[in-house]
Amino acid sequence: MKRAIISDIHGNLTALDAVLADVRQQGAECIYCLGDVVGYGPNPCECIDRMMEVDVCVLGNHDQAALFDPDGFSSGAERAIFWTRAQIEHHKDPRNPDRWDFLCELPRTHREGDFLYVHGSARSPLHEYVFPEDIYNAKKIERIFSLIQRYCFQGHTHAPGIFTEDFRFQRPDQLDDENGYEFDGQKVMVNVGSVGQPRDGDCRACYVMLENNRINFRRVDYDIDETAKKIYAIPDLDNFLGDRLYEGR
Repeated sequence: MKRAIISDIHGNLTALDAVLADVRQQGAECIYCLGDVVGYGPNPCECIDRMMEVDVCVLGNHDQAALFDPDGFSSGAERAIFWTRAQIEHHKDPRNPDRWDFLCELPRTHREGDFLYVHGSARSPLHEYVFPEDIYNAKKIERIFSLIQRYCFQGHTHAPGIFTEDFRFQRPDQLDDENGYEFDGQKVMVNVGSVGQPRDGDCRACYVMLENNRINFRRVDYDIDETAKKIYAIPDLDNFLGDRLYEGR
């Protein structure tokens, strides 16, 4: 099965639609989303509507914050969440009346055989960040890998790459573009990057294609101006949230 794995859309509809078009072009048979459908971006309702149609979606910390209250968020992220909540409450669409129900019912994890899908980490599915520099924190990496049966896909940091049990991290640009990375039975964590707000210095949307135990990172251009202008036009969304899209930070 050819599977697209996306994460961290953050209300960026323009980026999401570009990625979904690329997914179709690649011939994916199903789409899995690792959460944070909303937060930061200007089109939360439309992004929820798109994700209501994918095969699997797990809960992200921004999705949870929209349902309840933001915990430990920066002031800008908190304002964005309260604005997002208002959009979902006040812009009901008779075609998709159950956006709140969809978010409420999202699981924290999804497991299929050797494959685990989470937003943050196997240890803390919603909240734990696993950064590339954590390869130097042996206790943290060892503990997380002890909770993984074989392969774990995650997001949350917006920094794509592959963690191996021998404390290595490989960025997408360190992999063969054509052949990607093939699972060989050793435990692996894969951060699939972000669709709506990349933070690895590359402003293009990022996702992963999985086929026959081989993964490839896909980078997709989209109209950043379109998303940034929407953000700038909304007083409750900090201009910084639009500025950072151009830098991939």
